Amino acid sequence: MLRTASHLKGTSIAATDGEIGSVQDLYFDDHSWTIRYLVVDTGTWLPGRQVLISPRSIMAGTDEAKIPVSLTKSQVENSPSTDVDKPVERQYEEEYSQYYGYPYYWTGPYRWGATPYPGEGVLAMPEAVAAMPPRGGGDPSLRSTRNVTGYYIEATDGDIGHVDDFIVDTAAWAIRYMLVDTRNWWPGKKVLVSPEWINRVSWPDSRVYVDMSREAIKSAPEYDPNQPVARDYETRLFGHHNRRVYWD
Repeated sequence: MLRTASHLKGTSIAATDGEIGSVQDLYFDDHSWTIRYLVVDTGTWLPGRQVLISPRSIMAGTDEAKIPVSLTKSQVENSPSTDVDKPVERQYEEEYSQYYGYPYYWTGPYRWGATPYPGEGVLAMPEAVAAMPPRGGGDPSLRSTRNVTGYYIEATDGDIGHVDDFIVDTAAWAIRYMLVDTRNWWPGKKVLVSPEWINRVSWPDSRVYVDMSREAIKSAPEYDPNQPVARDYETRLFGHHNRRVYWD
């Protein structure tokens, strides 16, 4: 299922023995553009605390209002603490993975290390992703969707707009598209740009460079933000840009 990051925010997280809190943000790695953690505000249950929940714990049955996880409230309460306002260091991720018994996502040929999906029992053609490079402590290669929203998008021949939202595949927990608002260039339109079409990102300048012209983006199949992203639309979009589809 493809869902926008904005719709995921505010969704309740349900442990096996009760509510944990609600999603406040999503952390993705800037190598494969995969959601690694849901940042969850625990509300009145653990006042003043936010916790990280890995998609590895998410169970089948996710809907618009609730995301069930295979964790107990006690597990979450006693999980390693971190300051979500600072970069998440690899040392913390190792400690976190060891606490929950998760394999490291940064080792192996697929999006989730040795597997293409975070959970078990999902059958599909594996989607190969280059192995994650080593990361030193403090290197901010985990990014917040909240912070990256608003980044400028630049085509090969000029600006096209800014990041307005993200569209997330909740099977692989991959960011499939950036939703780009083109109001200053092409009023009233929004377009989808895949992270696979990025040339580079200037994080200090809050700017994303894509290897497409403005005309190619403007003449692409029109995106309707009021409709779900259907596979037929995706096929036409990738065909227009002469790109290989990610599900093949």
